Amino acid sequence: MAIDTCVENFSVAVLKTLAAFTPKCRPHDDLWPPIPVGIQDDIRLKNRLQREWQVTRDPALKAEVNHVQRSVTRRLSEWRNDKWSAKLESLNSEDHSLWRMTKVPSPSSPLVTLGDLALSDSEKTEAFADNLETQFQPVTDPSVPAVTEMVDVALRYYFMTRAGEYKLTNPEEVQEAIRGLTVGKALGPNGIPKRALKHLLQLAVSLLVQIFIAILLTHHLPTVWKHARVISILKPWKDPALPSSYRPISLLDTIGKLFENILLARILYEISDRGLMRGKQFGFRPSHSTSLQLAPLVERISRNVGEKRLKGTVFLDRDKAFDTTGSLASSTS
Repeated sequence: MAIDTCVENFSVAVLKTLAAFTPKCRPHDDLWPPIPVGIQDDIRLKNRLQREWQVTRDPALKAEVNHVQRSVTRRLSEWRNDKWSAKLESLNSEDHSLWRMTKVPSPSSPLVTLGDLALSDSEKTEAFADNLETQFQPVTDPSVPAVTEMVDVALRYYFMTRAGEYKLTNPEEVQEAIRGLTVGKALGPNGIPKRALKHLLQLAVSLLVQIFIAILLTHHLPTVWKHARVISILKPWKDPALPSSYRPISLLDTIGKLFENILLARILYEISDRGLMRGKQFGFRPSHSTSLQLAPLVERISRNVGEKRLKGTVFLDRDKAFDTTGSLASSTS
């Protein structure tokens, strides 16, 4: 569709601009500590004698400049060799300092698959893919019929609503969402950093507004926003040889996440304005923490203990609940 083309062209334009205005070589951090004070003093002396010789052209002064220059060169070479030797002697493969120094990633352990070992990067990728495919299966269990019917009615009413009644976005709302982006995060599939969006010109912001309005009017989410770059992070205290011990992290399209932030702000406003959120819902809410749920629990237990009454508590821990439970079933559990 045209929206997909517009999103792709906008992303390409941002990437081209970044490539054009980003220095090809960034300055590296100085690997050497500050030069010793004694050598710095000799360098200052050499520079001062050099300036005096340029004025007087005294041969004796020139000889002294050359002598100090050779001394500085020799002392600098000795100091750098000593530092480099000490650095090499301190390298250790156990604390990964050797791998960091050679800029080679530390070798990862092989993955245990069904009757085989995944050793190469391609084999490990296939092992992770197979494990994710096993986890993320479509939920076929039917949900509560009453809840399903309620959602169907709401969706039918939504799609029958005229486009003119929608609350479309505007540059002010988009700018506010851009200011709320957190920089320094890993890049998504499009390779656009969030910091780049914070430096968009007003014309580019206006183009984003038009794209977002088209998405709201057509109910079409761009296809590229449905793709993610998945990285696997080892869970604490888990066996690194098992693919199931890694937590998949999905890195989404930067512009798509910006649009999601705008929708999220609207959803939270509607939920709060209509009083749809239960007062006991603490997770995924601003200014609420799941640890705060312990306060009323502890208070009730303490009160029952004081009144010599029994109190029963049931804790439900569903393994991979998000991966295996449908959204409707989760909302009714």
